[in-house]
Amino acid sequence: MSTDIAPPVAWPPQPADAYVFLIDASSKLEYELLEQWIDEHRPPDAGPIDRIRLQASRRRRKVRPRPESVIKSVLAGPGDPLLVPLRVVWMVSERDGVRAVRLRDLLSFGDPRDPDPVRQHSIYSRFPERVRVVVGQPAHVSDVRRRWSESGADQVSGLAEYITREAALTLEVAERRLRGYRYKVPKLVKEQVLSKPQFRAGIREIARKENRSIDTVERRAERYLAEIGASHSPFVIDLVAGLIRFLYTRGYTAINYQPDELASVYDRFGNHPLIFLPAHKSHFDRLTLQHILYENDRPLNHTAGGINLKFFPIGALLRRTGVFFIRRSFRDNEIYKFTLRQYIAYLLEKRFPIEWYMEGGRSRSGKLRAPRYGMLTYVAEAYNMGVADDVILVPVSIAYDQIHEIADHTREDKGEAKEKESIGWLLKTVRSLGNRYGSIYVRFGDPISMLEEIGPADHSGEAPPDIEIRKMAFKVAVGINEATPITPTSLIALALLGSGHALTTTQITEYLEPYLEYIDDRALPTTIELDLNKPAEVEARLELLTDNNVVQRTDEGAEPVYYIDQDKAHMAAYYRNTVIHFFLLPAIAELAALEAAEMDGDGTELFWEQVLEIRDLLKFEFFFPTKKRFKQQITDELDRRAPDWEAAISEGGDRAATLATTLRPLVAHWVLRPFLEAYAVVADVLADLDPSDNTDDEAVIKRAMGLGKQYQLQSRIRSPESISKSLFENALKLAKNRTGDLSGPDLVAARRALAAEIQDVLER
Repeated sequence: MSTDIAPPVAWPPQPADAYVFLIDASSKLEYELLEQWIDEHRPPDAGPIDRIRLQASRRRRKVRPRPESVIKSVLAGPGDPLLVPLRVVWMVSERDGVRAVRLRDLLSFGDPRDPDPVRQHSIYSRFPERVRVVVGQPAHVSDVRRRWSESGADQVSGLAEYITREAALTLEVAERRLRGYRYKVPKLVKEQVLSKPQFRAGIREIARKENRSIDTVERRAERYLAEIGASHSPFVIDLVAGLIRFLYTRGYTAINYQPDELASVYDRFGNHPLIFLPAHKSHFDRLTLQHILYENDRPLNHTAGGINLKFFPIGALLRRTGVFFIRRSFRDNEIYKFTLRQYIAYLLEKRFPIEWYMEGGRSRSGKLRAPRYGMLTYVAEAYNMGVADDVILVPVSIAYDQIHEIADHTREDKGEAKEKESIGWLLKTVRSLGNRYGSIYVRFGDPISMLEEIGPADHSGEAPPDIEIRKMAFKVAVGINEATPITPTSLIALALLGSGHALTTTQITEYLEPYLEYIDDRALPTTIELDLNKPAEVEARLELLTDNNVVQRTDEGAEPVYYIDQDKAHMAAYYRNTVIHFFLLPAIAELAALEAAEMDGDGTELFWEQVLEIRDLLKFEFFFPTKKRFKQQITDELDRRAPDWEAAISEGGDRAATLATTLRPLVAHWVLRPFLEAYAVVADVLADLDPSDNTDDEAVIKRAMGLGKQYQLQSRIRSPESISKSLFENALKLAKNRTGDLSGPDLVAARRALAAEIQDVLER
């Protein structure tokens, strides 16, 4: 039997008087292969050699070796031997230049990277090139003893236990270099987290505050850690990679992304923990990003997931591909909060990438939702523990030509209950992928350095001030919006909703002409080259939309025309809203110019008052910069589109009115009207409430739904998509912001003033 297996692994280069090989072997054959590797590679002048068999990392035997006692005898001996971890690695068969587990492997003999003893002999005799030896990072006993003492682990476990744990971890690193970085997965999480001095100190403090025993608190924390933590399986990672490809190709043509963008993130910041923060549009978001990372041999993200997805069998599958589950509510559970913080700190310290959705859930309107700050606060706390020199936040835009959940999103936005995730829900989702939805587009925004945003870690373990957390979240949201590409679908939806009536393909082309010019002039990001100036391209896109019942077509006239039924307006508005932020500045400038036209003289002051008034009305919908910066953005926008705009505004009257109506394209009617109409409905509901009425938010929204439908029937609302739970919720936030702690007549007056202000803007 020979151990001349490729590629050859060199004998440890460090000088040593003696060697202690720490052998990780799951079978007699593996142990023999490692023994022979030592004998065959041993230099003639090598010093004495000892062998210690560790507990196997795979296929653990019923009778487990107890290496700690043997290691202790080595530690008590003379000299400073070199500790050398060794392991046998079983490679997957290479197919088309790729080594990855396929479904047929599962159906035949199981994971080929973990063969049983009989298969090991078969593989070794038939395919010796699939058998490799890896050597973990060697270290002298003196070096390991020093690291053990500096880490504080000597307060929890002995040096022998520390050595066995470190040997296993360094072997994982060596194996990862051989297999690929997509298999960078955490090992011995519980042991590493529980042995941290800060974890031990935190447990003692909670026990003191809650008058519990330390053992009780520690057991509960250990249970929470098992509940929260992901448990990656390389075998499942490979199988799910194939499943993702199967699923997305059922409904989507391709996942379009730019590999150089991802490579740039890792080239510039790969030495720091990365936090991927995507916009959340679809349940496909995580699968899409996982596919890209897998395809580029990058470590898969640890993704924060809601406990609602922890149903059988999906929960177990997700956990083994990197999802860690968080309870929806744990505000008063200090042990749970502490354990979650420690888990996040561990991931950052070990530079495992993390992913979550700052919006907290999928957008039902298409527009980016306001961020939630909990997870970002936990990451900032961990950063301030000093677990990393920097943490890099990566904004990620995931855009779709169409999403398969669009009907569910619109039902929920109309006020219907969300369907609970279950096996039935999953099967329905898979069946829906039989339709054609176009492509998926992923873009990475400019990374944001936590070091640059809040300064060096202060080692307090405390979060920075709330304002700093909010600023970082704001920058991420802006980064996502700026990276979001404009899709042909979004523009066609814009045209049909903006025109308010049916259009032929030629008319859609003509309607979009100034928009295409605007996009080109501003160099806005697009998914592909926009060929919507060609009727044939428009017709192809319309066909996809009609297939999925978003757009309707009639052929009963002289030529086909396309339109949007009122009950489908929410669907079309969803796609339009994905890019609405690009047209917000010109929309506000248009309305402000119309206000300035009311002045006979200089309308400059009135113009800027109106700009800031609309900004304040919509501050819970969009991500506005500071007032100073926002005014500069408006100035830059108008400088591009109408260089003499300031003269027109200062003159007021007809010249300002002409400015407002000659800007092309005119966008205020479709950008702002749906939001303002929704806000007007909620404002009217609140204005009619008795100030002593303690009606809760849910009841107010229910009333707004009814009043909105009435207004639509009376043609007091032009945009059906204004009857939206998402918009009503933000309107309530604005109303509470405006009324504060007012009560009685003052509250009534403030509510009526808000209703009048919104109506005044709408009438322009």
